[in-house]
Amino acid sequence: MLKQISSLTAVARNASLRIPLALVAAAGMLVVTESAYRSQTNRLASVVDMGRARILVTYAMQRVTDAESGKRGYLLVGGDEYLAPYHEARRDVAKALDDIKAYDLSAQDPKLDALEKSFVWAVDAKLAEMSEVLRLDEAGSHEAAVAVVRSGLGRELMVKLRAETDKLMAYRNDRIKERLDNINDLFMIWRLAIGSLTLVSVILLIMFIRLGRTFESEREAQRKALKEERDKLETEVEDRISDLRELTRHLQTAREDERGRLARELHDELGALLTAAKLDVAVIKPKLQAHMPELVPKLKHLTEMLNSGIALKRRIIEDLSPSALKTLGLVPSLEILLSEVALNTTVRFEHDLHVVRLLPDEQLVVYRVIQESITNGLKYAQARTIKVTLMEVDASAVVQVEDDGQGFDASKTPTGSHGIRGMRFRVEATGGRLDVWSQAGKGTRLTAIIPLKPEAPAGAASLM
Repeated sequence: MLKQISSLTAVARNASLRIPLALVAAAGMLVVTESAYRSQTNRLASVVDMGRARILVTYAMQRVTDAESGKRGYLLVGGDEYLAPYHEARRDVAKALDDIKAYDLSAQDPKLDALEKSFVWAVDAKLAEMSEVLRLDEAGSHEAAVAVVRSGLGRELMVKLRAETDKLMAYRNDRIKERLDNINDLFMIWRLAIGSLTLVSVILLIMFIRLGRTFESEREAQRKALKEERDKLETEVEDRISDLRELTRHLQTAREDERGRLARELHDELGALLTAAKLDVAVIKPKLQAHMPELVPKLKHLTEMLNSGIALKRRIIEDLSPSALKTLGLVPSLEILLSEVALNTTVRFEHDLHVVRLLPDEQLVVYRVIQESITNGLKYAQARTIKVTLMEVDASAVVQVEDDGQGFDASKTPTGSHGIRGMRFRVEATGGRLDVWSQAGKGTRLTAIIPLKPEAPAGAASLM
C-alpha cells in the first residue's frame, strides 16, 4: 500500500515538473513567434510601401510624358484644350513626388535617398524645360520656343529622366526581391520550427498520455487497495459490532437471569419469612386479646406492616421479573404495568396495544423498552400524558412511547442517555432499530421497530 502511494506520488511529482517546463517552452516559443511576426509584419509593410512608391514612380513618369505631349500639342496647334492637360499633369507629378518621399522616409536607405534625389532632379529639370518653352511661347517668341524644342534639350532631359527612373525602379525591385527572399527564408524557418514544434508536441502528447495512463493505473491500483482496506475495516467493524451485539445480548440475558434468580430467592426466602411471621401473629392474636388486650393495637399495626412488606416484596419481584409476561403474555403484562403506574402517579396514560407475534426474548425487550420509557417520562420529562402504542406494521413490531413532557435537544446527549443507549442496544440486539425524536417544550417520541420472525408465536390476548 505504501509502495503504491509512493509510486503515485513519484508520477505526480514528475508530472508537476514537466508541466512547468512545457509551459516555459511554450511561453518562449510564443515570445519568439510574436517577435518574428512583428518583424515580418514591418518587412511586409516596407515591401508594400516600396511597391506603392514604385507605382507612383511609374505614374509620375507617365504624367511627365502626358505633360510633354500637352506641351507639344499646344506649340503645334495652340489652344487651351492642350494646355489644360499639361497643368493637370504637373500637379499630379508634384503630388506623386510628395507621396514617394513620404513612403521612402521610413525606409532609412541612403542609396535609395540618393537615387530618389536624382530622379526628382531629373523630373524637375524636365518640368523646368517645359515651363521655359511655354514661357517663351506665351511671351510671343514662338520661334524661340520651337528652337528650344528642336535643340534636343527636351529629348536629352527625357532620356536622363528615363535613365534615373530605370535606376530607381531597378534598385526598388532589388530591395523588394531581397526583402521577399528574407520573408520566404523566414517562412521556411517557420515551417521547420512549426514542424519541429508539432513533432515535439506529438512526442509530449504521447508522453503525457502514457504518463496519464500510468497515473490512472496507479490511482486505480491505489483505489483497489483502499477499497480492499476499507472492505477489510468494514468487515472488522461488522465483526466487532456483531460481537458487541452478542455481548450485549449475553449481558442482558445474564442480567435478566440474575433478576429472575433474585426474584425467586425473594419470593422463596423473604416470602417464607413474612408468611411465617404473619402466621405467628395469627397464633398469638387470640392469647393477647384474652390476657393482654392493651397490646391488640400494636399487634394490628404489626399485621399491617407485614402486609405492606408482602406487597413491597411482590412489587419488587414483579419489577425484577414480571411473572405476568410468562403467564399472561405481553399485552396483558403491559396493561398491568400501566395500571399500576397510573395508581401511584398523577400521569394520564393512553394505550393502543395489539397482539404481535414476538419471541419470548423479544417480548421482554418490548416490555423493558416501554418500562424504561415510562420511567424516563416520569423522572426527567415531567410528562402529564403518556401514550403507548404496540402494533404490527409491514412484518415488524412497532413500539411507540410518546409524552408531552419538557423534551430535550435530540442532537445532544440528554440526561438519562444511558437509559436510551441501553434501550437501543436491546432493540439492535434483536435486529431492530430505535429512533428518538424530541424538541424542547414539545415532548419526546421514542419508536422501536423489531422485525418479526416467522417462528414467533402469537401473543396472548388481553384479559383486561
